[in-house]
Amino acid sequence: MQDLRVLDDAHAKAARKEVYRVTIILSILTVVELALGFSMVNMSEQSFSRHLIKGIILILMLAKAFYIVAYFMHLKHELRNMIMTIVLPLGLFVWFIIAFLADGNSFRELRNKYAPYDQESNIPVKQNQHSEQEKGTIELKKAVE
Repeated sequence: MQDLRVLDDAHAKAARKEVYRVTIILSILTVVELALGFSMVNMSEQSFSRHLIKGIILILMLAKAFYIVAYFMHLKHELRNMIMTIVLPLGLFVWFIIAFLADGNSFRELRNKYAPYDQESNIPVKQNQHSEQEKGTIELKKAVE
């Protein structure tokens, strides 16, 4: 009985140590992301360094997502096939979001370039032009008079 208690204590200490390690890793990644984000405040919108920092932040966010999924969803100790059943649909979901955003942006840009009502309503119309039916009616009225 005493041996089981010793094993439980050893297992609890190892689990606690692992939770502390994951918490420290996630905290460090968060602090680095915040520092990089605050360093971008005074940069111009189109500078290369700003885009580079954004890319680094995205990589750090993916690393945090990996740690969160691995430890808090208990996938670290699972089989590779089990992990792929969760990661592959998640990747497809992210791809769908990116595709829908790109498609929506394309639609917005095309809509802003072409406004058919504005283009068609600005065409000058000559007042003296008559259709063939109106010409026939006018000639008929002249003949009757």
